[in-house]
Amino acid sequence: MTQRVAINGASGRMGRELIVAAQARDDLELVAAFASSTNEQLGIDAGRLAGVADTGVFLTSSESIAKAAFDVLVDFSLPAPSMSALAACRAQGAAMVIGTTGFSAAQQAEIDAAAADIAIVQAPNYSAGVNLTLDLVERAAAALGDDVDIEIVEAHHRHKVDAPSGTALKLGEVAARGRGQTLDQNAVYAREGHTGERPAGAIGFATVRGGDIVGEHTVLFAGAGERIEITHRATSRQTFAGGAMRAAVWASVQTPGHYGMNDVLGLSD
Repeated sequence: MTQRVAINGASGRMGRELIVAAQARDDLELVAAFASSTNEQLGIDAGRLAGVADTGVFLTSSESIAKAAFDVLVDFSLPAPSMSALAACRAQGAAMVIGTTGFSAAQQAEIDAAAADIAIVQAPNYSAGVNLTLDLVERAAAALGDDVDIEIVEAHHRHKVDAPSGTALKLGEVAARGRGQTLDQNAVYAREGHTGERPAGAIGFATVRGGDIVGEHTVLFAGAGERIEITHRATSRQTFAGGAMRAAVWASVQTPGHYGMNDVLGLSD
């Protein structure tokens, strides 16, 4: 069965990759592509925008999402337009795949509430490899416990606007959970000057921004006399886009609920 998919944030780097990924699937039909009302590319065919064959679907203002008909919407935009898209999905009972990060606590609460009415897949990263990495990191943190110090190093292209990345934060969350802790209580996001000794149980973050780095994440477990490093490197955004479209197909046939990529991949306990 072919599902109708819409893309919000379609003119961005990931949005264009999502167009390509949608066109590559036989079980999805691209029916709408949205961008900001001030975007200079409004009116351009989505396929031409993404560098593939014309689709007959033209980039339109995200203000028109509520008037569009689709089975599932994939959102890689910004928190504010993502929340508007959420309201439109909820109003028409369409599923939603959220790749946007950086939501406030209030916005996240709204997403959680909407999951009572529609199927929502929310993940900071839609790569199958990254989600397997999350599983490995949690297992390693549980096994190694307080005998090691945990540091997370992430690198992305110069245009990325948030830091640490959503994926890095998720890696921190699962590492903390593996040790029976919470990230909020143990995260160290910056070091400068005379910082003193490393706090026991701390999970440190380091951020690199430069060039066209697609995405690299390393979780370092540093113990006395040995180190373990778990690393994922992405070399193409199609890794993420393909996973997001896989999630879109899966979400379109699910009952209401708040799901993660581990559910899509069948990794949930």
